[in-house]
Amino acid sequence: MKHLIETELGKRAGGRVVARTPKAKVVVRSGRRGKVSVRRNVRKRVAKRARSEAKAPVVAPVVLSAPAPRFGREGVLPSEPVIVRGTYDGSTAFNLYLREVAETPLLTVQDEIDLAARIKRGDKAAREHMIKANLRLVVKIARDYENYGVPLLDLVSEGNIGLMKAVERFDPSKGAKLSTYAAWWIKQAIKRALANQSKTIRLPVHVVDKLFHLRRTTVKLQELLGREPTDAELADELATTADRIAELRRSAATPAPLDANLGSDEDSNRLADVVPDENAENPYREYEEKTNCDMVRRMVLTLNPREATILRYRFGLDDDDEKTLEEVGMKFGVTRERIRQIQEIALRKLRNKINRLERMSLAA
Repeated sequence: MKHLIETELGKRAGGRVVARTPKAKVVVRSGRRGKVSVRRNVRKRVAKRARSEAKAPVVAPVVLSAPAPRFGREGVLPSEPVIVRGTYDGSTAFNLYLREVAETPLLTVQDEIDLAARIKRGDKAAREHMIKANLRLVVKIARDYENYGVPLLDLVSEGNIGLMKAVERFDPSKGAKLSTYAAWWIKQAIKRALANQSKTIRLPVHVVDKLFHLRRTTVKLQELLGREPTDAELADELATTADRIAELRRSAATPAPLDANLGSDEDSNRLADVVPDENAENPYREYEEKTNCDMVRRMVLTLNPREATILRYRFGLDDDDEKTLEEVGMKFGVTRERIRQIQEIALRKLRNKINRLERMSLAA
């Protein structure tokens, strides 16, 4: 008795992807002992289809996995199809990418020399082969820069750009392997991406590099000490100061959005409603300054007209710009030194008047 099970992978149904059991030809033979022999020609077909699906653009949702068909007690497959539905996410895309980059074998030193020579002659296929063979190096380096505010897939994309630059500039005659040479370009591309994309306020590349070293040193000291290291211990390890460590920690902090609600209710206050404006003027200080300015103006009027005018010019008491001694001297037709002397005499008179008023207020 023969049972033919057909599959149509990728068939759409109601916006979802439906998968049935892989195409297989199953032959069941009955005998005295009920022996069952099953022949399948499925492994190669499924592997080939999986590779084509991995290379094709992935749209959500996708099929994650499908269990192998099971035989009943009579050796007959269930009639209903096996349906597995899944959703597309970053983890799925990353796993598909890892599966694809693992298909290209690593290069030997001689392979790198041969491909580099072909690349210099303008062979695009050789360039593509060298890039594909080193994509897993990008993934390895990108994992070290996770959790800095940029998704891992984006870090891998930026690292791939650095790998392309390294392949174009690689010269095997210098005596270095491509992986050693490309690592610098990959790290540089990833650090620049972190500097430009990870924070609302852009951080310089050298600060991102110091944050990376701070993170690695923190993990190392945690393993040695069995606890969280202090800023002083980190400073000793990194040959810097504890204040600098604290400053790096502050620069790594993620800024909170001002429009975020403080409570779970949508009508609750926003963060912007309770955060003070550090650039805003203190109203009490403004009132005090205005009161003092009014008092000084009244006291200046008690001076002789020449002294009062010089003080108004020099200190901008009429809401004008302050003038230099030389500018005031030109207005009065005297030297700047004479203006300075008159200014000192007028200020001395004002100080005496203010001291007299303070003594009177204390006596009262």
